[in-house]
Amino acid sequence: MAIATTAIEYDHNGTTLEAIMAFDDAVSGPRPGVLVGHAWAGRCQFSVDTAKHLASLGYVGFALDLYGKGVLGQSVEQNQKLMQPFIDDRAMLQNRLSTALAVMSQQEQVDPAKTGMIGFCFGGLCALDMARSNADLLGVASFHGLFMPPGNTEGAKISAKVLALHGYDDPMATPDQMTALADELTKADADWQINAYGGVMHAFTNPEANDPSFGTVYNAAATRRAWTVTEDFLQECFS
Repeated sequence: MAIATTAIEYDHNGTTLEAIMAFDDAVSGPRPGVLVGHAWAGRCQFSVDTAKHLASLGYVGFALDLYGKGVLGQSVEQNQKLMQPFIDDRAMLQNRLSTALAVMSQQEQVDPAKTGMIGFCFGGLCALDMARSNADLLGVASFHGLFMPPGNTEGAKISAKVLALHGYDDPMATPDQMTALADELTKADADWQINAYGGVMHAFTNPEANDPSFGTVYNAAATRRAWTVTEDFLQECFS
């Protein structure tokens, strides 16, 4: 196994974006492709490392970019400023995500009939929005994602399988919001799962998260459990 990475530039509404695609170059032929949605800072090394991990599992990992080539937030204030326009205009967010899916699906290493998405924090919201907007995906997994509905998909059915991996003590996605998501997915006839981890806060997969006052704390046990479930989920989606 030799995991290769390549940078892929693409455009959305005049913004140049740069994804990093990871794949096992010792394997020939197309294989399932998995978009990786980044947290609010932008397409950072964590997203790239996640894409590499997906490649080691036999998939193509595609660490997408929402903000623009080389754009990364360096503080809470910068991160919020970068993310907020997409929270305010979910149709625009969904369109940019769909562009990333189209670019990934065009790559020769990817089987366009077998695609999915995972995402972290803001990227978890993105994964859920791709399911809500009925993008051509077999499954999406949201790690400590934000749950608020987009407001433009009410009444739509969801065909993709949905997995939400959630810290029950996450102040950015409360138990009431978790229940509301379950109700939303049920009304949409989705095949859904929510795994809630007790005593776990936001950003629990990020080893650098260590700010209880902000609600972001790494949890190794929850990370291990979440990835075990996710790997099984992806196998089911692509079987």
